[in-house]
Amino acid sequence: MTRFEGLRTTVEGGVGRLVVDRPAKRNAMSLAMWRALPDALAALVADPAVLVVVVAGEGEHFCAGADIGDLLRGPDPQDPMQLVREADLAAQRALLACPKPTVAAVRGSCIGGGLELAISCDLRVAEETARLGITPARLGVAYAPTGIRTLLELVGPGAARRLLFTAGIVDAVEAHRIGLVDVMAGPGDLEDALGELVDELGSRSQLTIAAAKESIRLILDGADPEPAAQARYRETIASGELAEGVAAFAERRAPVFRWRR
Repeated sequence: MTRFEGLRTTVEGGVGRLVVDRPAKRNAMSLAMWRALPDALAALVADPAVLVVVVAGEGEHFCAGADIGDLLRGPDPQDPMQLVREADLAAQRALLACPKPTVAAVRGSCIGGGLELAISCDLRVAEETARLGITPARLGVAYAPTGIRTLLELVGPGAARRLLFTAGIVDAVEAHRIGLVDVMAGPGDLEDALGELVDELGSRSQLTIAAAKESIRLILDGADPEPAAQARYRETIASGELAEGVAAFAERRAPVFRWRR
């Protein structure tokens, strides 16, 4: 286990966990925590044993957002909200750019900056009792385009407008209906549902997943994905991933994919 400012990371069974570890504050993120997150994530990405990164909160909540009160009491002479915005955006970008598959495990409160962390992951698993919302309209904050774009990609413009304009809180059932949550678990079943998804991701070709992540991002950015896709296709042949997948299918056995980033 490695500790960062208000965060900790662990690696077990191919899964790297990045845990927001401030349960007394419902895992609200301080400025130091926002700043520490990219380094904590980078450590997991650099570990060849990590196939999947899980982002979770310690205890009963995922993350209640930015600890505004704590930040406003800080000694930094600069605008504290601007500092938070910059660090928050850096954390979002680090998650969005993560080359390994990322899964948010959501229980309890997932509000504001907490939801930004969750939607910056590739997939979200949530207990049906979780509460999710984006609340800048309650604070008079101009929400950053990075988060708006990610939200639009997940739920579309109609649902994004409703979430942003009303600052309303939705349960995981509604979040699942609109596409904000990918897998919904019953009360107390989050770890089981998460384990099933993570095991499935870990058993697949990591090269295929990496190629898909690249293509999805290039398409969403309006760029041509074909050159990168062709390079990845050649890599599937050179690495033996494609041959192993075809052989396993023909032999009716589980494939053993060996490519690692």
